[in-house]
Amino acid sequence: MKKKFLLAMSMISRQRLLQAVSILGIGLSLTAQAAVTKEEAQRLDTDLTPLGAERAGNAAGTIPAWTGGLVEPPPGYKPGMFHPDPFPGDKILFTITAENMSQYADHLTEGQKALLTQYAPDYVLHVYPTRRSAAYPERIYDLLKQNALTAELQEYGTGVRHTIGSSPFPIPKNGLEALWNHTLRYRGEEVVFRSAFVTPSVQGSYTPIEMEYSYYFTYSQPGAKLEDIDNKIFYLKTQILQPARMAGTMNLVHETLDQVRSPRLAWRYQAGERRLRRSPNLAYDTDFPNASGLRTVDQTDMYNGAPDQYEWTLLGKQEIYIPYNAYKLHSGDLKIADIIKPRHINQELARYELHRVWVVEANVREGINHVYKKRRFYLDEDSWQIVLSEEYNRNDELWRVSEAHLINFYEVPVPWTTLELTYDLKSERYFADGLDNEQRQPHNFSPRLNVREFTTSSVRRQATR
Repeated sequence: MKKKFLLAMSMISRQRLLQAVSILGIGLSLTAQAAVTKEEAQRLDTDLTPLGAERAGNAAGTIPAWTGGLVEPPPGYKPGMFHPDPFPGDKILFTITAENMSQYADHLTEGQKALLTQYAPDYVLHVYPTRRSAAYPERIYDLLKQNALTAELQEYGTGVRHTIGSSPFPIPKNGLEALWNHTLRYRGEEVVFRSAFVTPSVQGSYTPIEMEYSYYFTYSQPGAKLEDIDNKIFYLKTQILQPARMAGTMNLVHETLDQVRSPRLAWRYQAGERRLRRSPNLAYDTDFPNASGLRTVDQTDMYNGAPDQYEWTLLGKQEIYIPYNAYKLHSGDLKIADIIKPRHINQELARYELHRVWVVEANVREGINHVYKKRRFYLDEDSWQIVLSEEYNRNDELWRVSEAHLINFYEVPVPWTTLELTYDLKSERYFADGLDNEQRQPHNFSPRLNVREFTTSSVRRQATR
């Protein structure tokens, strides 16, 4: 899953955010959005799943019904192992190429068509049987049903209230509600893992930056109440392990829910300086650290942070071939070099399936400057994870295409990404994050973290040992 968020995210100044909110004006109602009715919420026990997905398969029979997802590990799995593929017998149904993609155009995004065309002939999509493997603990299902009845958007949509644990709006009414479902989706209660990210040259050379991540998800703790979590969604601590010239650099992030009331807080310990400093104002379209200018800060986790710079529109649902059940890419039998190739990853290792996705379009607000004028997001209906996105430049040209390759961490269970990619169509380079294949410390969802480990004093002590 690797699933990564904010390597070095920093405080959004209150002045800047309040100024942006003042621009929202007409775009968002000043009043809170109403929760769904009891009759609507009852659908989460009938024709909809607790996440709000359609329980039934599609009319063509190419998407099966959801029957609870993958809730038990395959035989032989033990915690601490890499996650073996629970569907080893699945065969490729067909392969989509630049030559035949017109046959499948209704189930492809514009970004996928661009990748197939630009990187032909070796960029292909291998389509497998659809496995609706997404599953969550029962207590999360209970919270989702509760959230459906009570959750509301705050004024201007910069936060939510009367919600806890997971996605607030399993039956969304607009694009902002769908976005918050992604932002607040359940990702476990805590997790520690190691992975690497790379930015290969056009020729394919790269230097991995190996990181250790520690997450404590305050919002999803058992028994948590929104009024008791100090407006924090999660705490994150990262440490660079390799290369040697960067080793020891640490980041501490306090990710807030209502970023007007309390902007994101971040600190960085630079090994060479031996001082913990507040991070500079990294947010929105600031370049992601050490990413060679290939990704913005708000692209981490496909999208993160305050939503105030865009107008959000819910375009409805589509059936799309999306990256899913990517256990081959997650394999501990692979090396990074098996995955990373010039211009794009080794597509022989990628698995695509036909799933229903929510489509949300974001158009930059008048008076706001962002390198992405328009963005389109595709959210998996079974998890609310953004799995695909398209980023357009200020000339309305498709500039970048991003993918999140999902697996179900079935020991929890929780769906999350094992690899995130951003392809730059102009430079023909890409950013790849979540490469945990060479690590011998697989994801630990029970590390027994304590919130006190995420204070500045704790990080100072750890950094100077």
